[in-house]
Amino acid sequence: MVKLVHMPVILVAGKKGGHKGRMRTYTSPEEIDAQMKAEKERKKDEEENGGAAQTETPDEKLQASGSDDSDDESSQRKKTGVEGLIEIENPNRIAQKSKKVTQIELDEPKQLSRREREEIEKLKAKERYMKMHLAGKTDQAKADLARLAIIRKQREDAAKKKEGEKKAKEAKEAAVAAAKGLNSLSLK
Repeated sequence: MVKLVHMPVILVAGKKGGHKGRMRTYTSPEEIDAQMKAEKERKKDEEENGGAAQTETPDEKLQASGSDDSDDESSQRKKTGVEGLIEIENPNRIAQKSKKVTQIELDEPKQLSRREREEIEKLKAKERYMKMHLAGKTDQAKADLARLAIIRKQREDAAKKKEGEKKAKEAKEAAVAAAKGLNSLSLK
């Protein structure tokens, strides 16, 4: 059983004294202590008498019963106007029942919001695309592979051309060296 405890409030005075010229009222520390002691005694009496104090006023009984069961309150409420004659089945009008922590079931699958579902779908689509891209099945991957093949062919051609130039240069150097060798032999 949950009970609301009303704690006294100490107000601090401003220069003007409050809203629309009214003076603020202050609770003295002695009054606060007296109220706290009375509240403690009332709680002690309730515990000793089995949970309900005999000195409880009708207003306090109404507050205590109202905080216990909110669904009983709506059914016991006095119906006004045509409410007593017509039964209304409006699902938006039903008071929401609060669940206790012990009543919450953790086994139920969590309902995702629309944004969460869209975000998960977007991530899955991106993963699928990356797998297909790595396998070379997407248009972009095919274009990349074709470009790569062209570049490889160009590099191979450039390497062959360079090799041919290098061989020609070596042959020319060998011919020049052979010619020098013949010239030096013929001079001797």
